[in-house]
Amino acid sequence: MLAATALFSSLALGEVGQSGTVRVSVSGDLSPTKLPRKGAAPIAVSVGGKISSTDKRKGPPQLKEMSIAINRNGHLDTRGLSRCRMGKIDPSTSQEAIATCRSSLIGEGSFSADVKLPEQSPFPSEGKVLAFNGRLNGHPAVLAHIYGKRPLPTAIVLPFVITGTKGTFGTLLTASLPQVTGDWGYVTGLSMTLERQFTHKGKSRSYLSAGCPAPAGFRQVSFPFARTSFVFEGGRTVTTTLTRRCRVK
Repeated sequence: MLAATALFSSLALGEVGQSGTVRVSVSGDLSPTKLPRKGAAPIAVSVGGKISSTDKRKGPPQLKEMSIAINRNGHLDTRGLSRCRMGKIDPSTSQEAIATCRSSLIGEGSFSADVKLPEQSPFPSEGKVLAFNGRLNGHPAVLAHIYGKRPLPTAIVLPFVITGTKGTFGTLLTASLPQVTGDWGYVTGLSMTLERQFTHKGKSRSYLSAGCPAPAGFRQVSFPFARTSFVFEGGRTVTTTLTRRCRVK
């Protein structure tokens, strides 16, 4: 599995969106970039964002919703892949979540937040994200298990519901944050790398696969890789589109 920390090691490859004083730096990538023109090959996808405010007197508003749309040339396949149930890992430590749902693990990442403490300034916190294959309200979902140890051990399961969408982007992952974070604090960063290969009925499968959409006669092409949308308290929205390049295998 790819190291999720690589996602933020090169934000120069990302995009910065801003609405008012709210700024979101988004980065993402796919691996490998050499893919078949016809058919699809296993890939890993990394996407994440860091949230800040240009107003130094106060932080950004509470993040209410986050969505990630992936180019329609990328395909998601969960047939034969074990599912994890939210109730099994909420609450739990990272180690407990792995022990319970290891067969459903599809990725990992990191998060950062400003945790609210009674009668104190917000306390910066960082932690680990584990992504599991699951379902929510009848839809396939990525269950992002978030665990941090400071200032107090805190565990949250953030479900990204997966739906299909038409047009350039074929797969949409959407998460509603207030439902799970409550008054716990303010998310300031979240990244995930999704990658999993498994065997079902004797055949090798990949959670994510893709082809390179280069037209005939071209060996490489730039394409809209992912579109992210961050909706904040008060209705302010920041949307960005990441463009990446692939080569024909």
